[in-house]
Amino acid sequence: MAEKPDALLKVRDLKTYFFTKAGTVKAVDGVSFEVRRGEVRGIVGESGCGKSITSLSILQLIDKPGRIVSGEIIFDGSNLLEKSRSAMAQLRGKRISMIFQEPRSSLNPVFKIGNQLVEVLRIHEGLNRLVGRERASKLLAQVGIPSPDERLDNFPHEMSGGMAQRVMIAMGLACAPDLLIADEPTTALDVTIQAQVLDLLRHLRDEMDVAIILITHDMGVVAEMADHITVMYAGTAVEEASTEELFEHPLHPYTQGLIASIPIMGNRKNTLEVIPGTVPSLIDMPVGCRFADRCKTRIEFELEKCTVEEPPILEPLPGHGVRCWIYEDGMPDA
Repeated sequence: MAEKPDALLKVRDLKTYFFTKAGTVKAVDGVSFEVRRGEVRGIVGESGCGKSITSLSILQLIDKPGRIVSGEIIFDGSNLLEKSRSAMAQLRGKRISMIFQEPRSSLNPVFKIGNQLVEVLRIHEGLNRLVGRERASKLLAQVGIPSPDERLDNFPHEMSGGMAQRVMIAMGLACAPDLLIADEPTTALDVTIQAQVLDLLRHLRDEMDVAIILITHDMGVVAEMADHITVMYAGTAVEEASTEELFEHPLHPYTQGLIASIPIMGNRKNTLEVIPGTVPSLIDMPVGCRFADRCKTRIEFELEKCTVEEPPILEPLPGHGVRCWIYEDGMPDA
């Protein structure tokens, strides 16, 4: 069997904390994953679980009072945490790009679309305005925007949400990056436009061999797009597997709850499955497993260890990691 290519990005035990007057917010607290070229890595979880802070940490965009306190972020063989600000500024937008959620708030409202695209090309590629405008027009055409020459003279408010998101994708792809981070790229878009944006990302991945980190809370989106999935809860990764494996054999009780809460067409039940309780405070994390207070499995198996010691990532199935004490001795008997 052929060996897998080496990972383009390796995140190892990343910890990003925010030091506030109320206490230390452990926004990302020990997250590890890898992304290979041409692969989509999905990162899923509830709002506030640390997905977006993970992506901002990769790009070194954490502002005070936040700080990356430990870990490694290895990109193409180099540790990004050891790079200077100027080196990271050169890397951002050129080799690693990010598509932020809410495209209209990410685009400058007082500048035309063409000016904003040309500025990216001028800074990273050294193109003059005329050549940059030609390239910008081709980029808009590449992401499916009709009449691209005319659209270059539009302001952001003159475009629909779907069009604005396509502009953000074009901006992210302007310098042919190796890694594209898409943070909730379909939020606030209707289902038709959402499908178009996902098709576009899939096409670009296949055509350009771009590695993609797809951050979302939508299990349906990640099931459709991702090759591998990392499930985050309360600042840490609780499960990791291939997409097919994760949906066929979800191991962590939290992942099982997320999948069970997905609406299914034709289901005549009046209520959706819910996960009881609330996410713990990232300032005052509970002792033991962070999911213990909400975990039906802990109660069913009477696991006292869950409330006194945090589990490490275990691997009860090949290539399938899970942070849960029930798998301490392998897969439990059915």
